[in-house]
Parts: sequence; structure tokens; C-alpha cells
Amino acid sequence: MDEEYDVIVLGTGLKECILSGLLSVDGLKVLHMDRNDYYGAESTSLNLIQLWKKFRNSDKPPPHLGSSRDYNVDMVPKFMMANGTLVRVLIHTDVTKYLYFKAVDGGYVFNKGKVHKVPATDMEALKSPLMGMFEKRRARKFFIYVQDYDENDPKTHEGMDLTRVTTRELIAKYGLDDNTMDFIGHALALHRDDRFLDEPALDTVKRMKLYAESLARFQGGSPYIYPLYGLGELPQAFARLSAVYGGTYMLNKPECKVEFNEEGQVIGVTSEGETAKCKKVVCDPSYLTNKVRKIGKVSRAICIMSHPIPNTNDSHSVQVIIPQKQLGRKSDMYLFCCSYSHNVAPKGKFIAFVSAEAETDQPEIELKPGVDLLGPVDEIFYDSYDRYEPVNEPSLDNCFISTSYDATTHFESTVMDVLNMYTMITGKALDLSVDLSAASAAEE
Repeated sequence: MDEEYDVIVLGTGLKECILSGLLSVDGLKVLHMDRNDYYGAESTSLNLIQLWKKFRNSDKPPPHLGSSRDYNVDMVPKFMMANGTLVRVLIHTDVTKYLYFKAVDGGYVFNKGKVHKVPATDMEALKSPLMGMFEKRRARKFFIYVQDYDENDPKTHEGMDLTRVTTRELIAKYGLDDNTMDFIGHALALHRDDRFLDEPALDTVKRMKLYAESLARFQGGSPYIYPLYGLGELPQAFARLSAVYGGTYMLNKPECKVEFNEEGQVIGVTSEGETAKCKKVVCDPSYLTNKVRKIGKVSRAICIMSHPIPNTNDSHSVQVIIPQKQLGRKSDMYLFCCSYSHNVAPKGKFIAFVSAEAETDQPEIELKPGVDLLGPVDEIFYDSYDRYEPVNEPSLDNCFISTSYDATTHFESTVMDVLNMYTMITGKALDLSVDLSAASAAEE
């Protein structure tokens, strides 16, 4: 191990694996280590026996749940936007040749006590029970404006500069009510709270366009895709990719102590008495606890069920967003469900997650509105984890630390962190102009 590397990556979580892949493709010499004997760190995928060990201190799950091997329960489940940034990053590295994606059946939103399909186009807006007749017409006009909007063509701007006009002002121009804005902002534009209303509208319009373009891509009922066998496939696919470019992966390396010189700059990483030298370290917060601060906590319920989530049109994979306002919260709550159709559970079984940024220290009570939407569950586990962000100055110590995963059930915030880190590490922006057709959906 006593060699010199350009970058040492610690932890095989999703963000670390993507960065390790991007840097390898750029021609850097990368060593990737993890203290665990499995891939994925916080974002690992567990079979049934591992799930029981983690939450029930037992290695004997009830036999009626089926074979342990048939379960791939992602600890940080997130769907991918079909045309989203993460898919572009995956194509850029060519890791997609190791993965098969399948469209997600539905995108839903909770509104006034009921679960509704998210309308994403002008035609869907006209059919949606979320709005009355006159509101539908106003919404349709707004959707057409968004679909036709082109940042570089002032003719499509209708006299508004969206870098200055706030979302609230744009909505007022179309006469849309708060209820409509609630589901558009949270379920289409995927904002996590209501701050977006007073920010420039361009971001929201771009997010709505991405949703609609992604929806059109696979002709499914949602804009999302998900890998067969779950997200646990991603870190392993990146490990393979890295090997192709001469990178090295090492699991089960205890300690992984980051070493610094007198100026406080990173010089290497020590494990089992050997030190690998490096110029830069990339890691998750657990490897450099003195350079991060706690910024919150995610609470979640993990459920095994024998049926789809009710009122989602029997979707075998689905996301339901519960906007903060609907529950009187400060941020949104998310429902995620996946099943045997994505090979994450045996036939007839469904895995559902309810997740939210914790606002109390009683997850059972806090998550109840989400859990109640699931119907009967076979098994339920409650869990919470702290979220951290880096407080160091990477230009001084050459340590690049990712932020912990948030409660969202889609990848948009996660991948922005990866791109920002990539730019800090390399000093350049990642080129994301790729041929999107390279991410093929698995054949039905």
C-alpha cells in the first residue's frame, strides 16, 4: 500500500463512488478504501438477514417473508430523474453499461387528505382532480408557458426576466392559487420547503421542464427511473469502472486515519500500519469527524408490505410527496415504494419508506401521517440518523467531504453536492452534454 496516489477516497457511499469514478475517468490515480466489509457505507443495500441484524439484533427473520437473498433494501432510497443530472453523470463515466434501469410507475402528491397523481403536462392538468375547472384552465396556460420557455429566446419570456421575477410573482401573473402552487412547487419542481416562493422563478421553471422532459422520456407514469436490484448496484458498478481505469478498491480496511503535515495539509492515509501517500482526500463525514458539523437529522420508517401503497393505481414503484403545508411542518415528508418488479423483494412483497427531516425526537409520532397512507404493513422498523456538512476549507487542507444524505426520495440534491465537490477538487466544471439514450431501460 505504500504508494503515492493523486486522490484517496474513503467510504464507498454513493457520492464517494461517483467522484472516484469521475476522477478515474479524468486520468487521476485513485485509491478507494472503506472500513466496512461491504460496499455502500450509509447508502448500502441490505438483504433480509442484514436488515434483521441491524434493527432487531437477530439473524432469523420470519420465514413467511421469503428468502433473505431476494431482498435488496436500500438504506438511502432515491429515485433518479430520467433526464436528470445524475443520469448524465452516470453516462459521462460510461458506468451505465453495468446497470439496467426500469421506469418508476407513478409520481403522486398528498393534497387535502388525499393522494393524487402529479399532473406534469398541460393535458394532465386539465384532467387532474387537484383543481377546479377554472383553475385547470389557468394551470394549463402556465404549463404551456413553462413548456415553451427557452432561456435563450426572449420571445418565449412574455416580457419577464425570470432571474429577477420571483416564483410568487410569476404564479400571481397566471392567477394560480396557493393550493396549485403547493403541488407544483413540491411535487414537480421538487423544492423541499416553501423558500422557493421568494426566490427567482428561473430555477422553478427549469425544474418543471426537467420533470416534463423526464416524464416523456420513458413514457412511464412518472419521470423517475430506478436500477434493477436497487441502488446497491451503483457502488459496485463504479468499483468495476474504476478498475478499468487502473483505480484500486480496498474494503475492510480498519481505521483509515487521515495524516496531515505541519501546515495542516493532507499527506496520506494510514490503515493497518501502512500509509498510502496522496495529495487530496475525498470522504464522507464519518472519516473526518472534527471537520464537520451536525445540521439536522433524518427520521424514517422502513416497511415490508404485501400490497402497493393504496390510491396509487396499484403502482409497483412510486413516490408520494407530502408538502410541508399539508401537515403543518417546516419541510416535506416523502413516501418511497419499490417491489419485486425492480427485483428488490420477492414476488408479492413491497418495500416502503417514509422519510422526513426530523423536527421532533419521536419518529413514530412524527412519521405517522405518512405511515398511515401505507395501509397494513407486515413489518416496520424506525430509524434516524444525523446529518453533517463540512466546515473545513478544502483549499487549505485538501480534504473534500461530502454532506450527509437528506430525506428526499429523489437524487436532485445529492448530485448537486457531487458536482460542487468535483469542481472544487479539479477546478473545472463537469461536461454534462451527453447522449441520454445511453442509459437504456431494462426490457420488460
